[in-house]
Amino acid sequence: VLAYSGGLDTSVAIRWLQEQYESSIATLTMDLGGKVDLEAARQRALRIGAERADVIDVRDEFIQEYVWPALQAGALYEGVYPLATALGRPLITKHLVRIAEKENAFAIAHGCTGKGNDQVRFDVSAAALAPKLQVIAPAREWHMTRDEEIAYAQQKNIPLDLNKRSSYSVDENLWGRSIEAGDLEDPWLAPPEEAYAWTVSADDAPDTASEIEIGFEHGIPVSVDGNRLDGVRLVELMNELAGAHGVGRIDHVENRLVGIKSRELYEAPAAVVLNMAHRSLESMCLTKEQSRFKDRLAAEYADMVYNGLWFSAHRINLDAYVVSTQRHVTGTVRVRLYKTSCTIVGRK
Repeated sequence: VLAYSGGLDTSVAIRWLQEQYESSIATLTMDLGGKVDLEAARQRALRIGAERADVIDVRDEFIQEYVWPALQAGALYEGVYPLATALGRPLITKHLVRIAEKENAFAIAHGCTGKGNDQVRFDVSAAALAPKLQVIAPAREWHMTRDEEIAYAQQKNIPLDLNKRSSYSVDENLWGRSIEAGDLEDPWLAPPEEAYAWTVSADDAPDTASEIEIGFEHGIPVSVDGNRLDGVRLVELMNELAGAHGVGRIDHVENRLVGIKSRELYEAPAAVVLNMAHRSLESMCLTKEQSRFKDRLAAEYADMVYNGLWFSAHRINLDAYVVSTQRHVTGTVRVRLYKTSCTIVGRK
């Protein structure tokens, strides 16, 4: 069962896995709120030779069971990264394992290389959920360059759309968009505007500030300007409102789990605003001791998620404490959005 994005790496992986393991392939493409054409990806997988191709909408599950617990915990990796990609990987792995067990598959596969964090998140999550399942990472094993992958695809008549090639490596879901590679690898160079998609520059932002009221119940956002919204719509709306004012850009030199530093750009308008608002409300609802201990817990929680340990007893233990701290974190926070800044101007 292959986690399938529809791109070059995982499209080549379908045929490569068939040949290397003499096995049939099922693919899984998941909607976590990105801009992938899911049905086109499913059809491409079937044309390449997958015997089963699933597309599932997990946006609500993602927000309710992964994003909100991280928000309640205040989890920001190295104080800035809201963990959008890191939170999505265990959810993808959970459904890979579910289908693998249903199909009596011997392995799951993903498209990660050997350089990033995601390989660890997939591998460790699978080991926690189904230790007898083999985990295969074709791109980590085949040592093909991009040109070699394209040549392989052409040789095997694998249908691809290579006209949309970006100079950046991008991953996105509802909680954030990550951008790396290309000219961003030089941390001295300012990011070009073309790297951004969800936020505007300060020059292009409105000249008038906007104020928004965000309602929380037990540490979970439930309304915007008095209008009660489900989690998916609330995050979508906050991405739109904050992004229109240029709020949510993060430029970070990050310490990866695998031991290297990487310059990362993130766009996370909703995550930035909601984390700031949540923390402000907590300042009224938690005791001094709770607040100070929770700061330490937030760093621990963020490291745990970043390092792929979502399916661990440690996370369950931390969640129990976090939920207890959120019993009285109910109220409203007023934020002002203006020219890339988010400022708390009221809370009750």
